[in-house]
Amino acid sequence: MSEQQAANRKLYISDWHYGHNNILAFDNRPFKTVEDMNAALVERWNAAVHPGDTVYVLGDMFWCNMQEAISVLNQLNGQVFLIKGNHDRCSDGRFLKKFVKVTEYLEVEDSDRKVVLCHYPIPCFKNHYYGWYHLYGHVHNSFEWNMMEHDRFLMQELYGHPCLMYNVGSMMPWMDYTPRTLDEILRLEAVYKNEAAEPPAAQ
Repeated sequence: MSEQQAANRKLYISDWHYGHNNILAFDNRPFKTVEDMNAALVERWNAAVHPGDTVYVLGDMFWCNMQEAISVLNQLNGQVFLIKGNHDRCSDGRFLKKFVKVTEYLEVEDSDRKVVLCHYPIPCFKNHYYGWYHLYGHVHNSFEWNMMEHDRFLMQELYGHPCLMYNVGSMMPWMDYTPRTLDEILRLEAVYKNEAAEPPAAQ
């Protein structure tokens, strides 16, 4: 990787839920208070994201008033795109100006890989048969995520090709509340699933 490529990476994350007190219990997040979570979200973002990077947030970024959200955005490294989720309130022009783009759906190219970005999972996403990737959020680590994983398995069985769709919700173990590159997502999700599939050690 060249220095230019290293300085202009693309990273992804969904469902930040900054300021959302009830999300602590809903996701079983490892923070004692919403204030602890808010501080950790900003700290982990800036530890992972360089000023020249691009971050695609796949929805549900904030659960706080607009002025607080703008203040947080001013602290974050990188150029931020927002792919809107069901909890994103985007009627304030001052808020919208903090993003490179705000949209409902986006297709990007990442190191010669085509990636479909949407807050909502799309099991039959565009060109899944031809090796495109799909990153999504919304379903958190819930039963609905298990449904999407089952759909992913069925698509692979039906077509005989990998179904390259990945949950990038911040609470997923491979995300750990940190924006990740596509390569990191693929590697860390595989490690998590391999470890989960291993039989328990004999007593």
